[in-house]
Amino acid sequence: MTFGETLRGYRQRRRLSQLDLALRANTTQRHLSFVESGRSTPGRDLVVRLATSLDLPLREQNGLLLAAGFAPLVSDSGPDGPELSAVRQALQEVLDGHRPYPAFVMNRHGDVLAVNDAMGVMTEGAAPELCQGRWNAYRMGLHPQGMAPRVRNLAHWSRHILGNLRAELTRNPDDRLAALVTELEGYAPPAADVPHLGFAVPLELASRQGDLRLLAMIATFTTAHDAAVTDLKLETFLPADPNTATRLRAAQPDRTLIQ
Repeated sequence: MTFGETLRGYRQRRRLSQLDLALRANTTQRHLSFVESGRSTPGRDLVVRLATSLDLPLREQNGLLLAAGFAPLVSDSGPDGPELSAVRQALQEVLDGHRPYPAFVMNRHGDVLAVNDAMGVMTEGAAPELCQGRWNAYRMGLHPQGMAPRVRNLAHWSRHILGNLRAELTRNPDDRLAALVTELEGYAPPAADVPHLGFAVPLELASRQGDLRLLAMIATFTTAHDAAVTDLKLETFLPADPNTATRLRAAQPDRTLIQ
């Protein structure tokens, strides 16, 4: 695929006209039209402006620069690289500090990279193969051998998960994420008549400690200068009522650290 075709694909997926993108990137619609058709070769500065105007993640910005024949904008160390040891340590401290409530770090595909020792309440009773290695948080949440049998509001919760993933897929197409969404859709119950629940969807989860109601919060690095760091998501769960808080605090000594 040529640079122009790649650029046009990003623009159309974001439902921007050539004029919209040209104004954002401080260029003209005519010049942008020539770039997309291959009649004009953009300079590096314009490619960077186009990438940021399209609000592309750093990894996709790198890809757009490479498609235009330029070096990547930022490094991509990988989550296990020695360059990110300080980031991993900082995240683990946040995870540990969130106890007795569950928290974990995942990448954009939902692969779990680190957890705290309160996560056992989320994975209890799950099939061993769903918890091995870098298990997938989205699959764990909706798989019939994962959390799904214990989720009291599975129709709401599955729509929440799938809605977020579909939105991400629309913004930034990815074959692996698309395959995961297709898989998860096969697990989710029909949701045609499920109403919206307002500002937040609680996770209503049965557990050995009793029924829990949890609110999920996701944090990301917005000023990172490494593509691997921008892929990281810290998901934390907070009690939605006093009973949940009490049950999680009481159960903390009995939890097992997930490797």
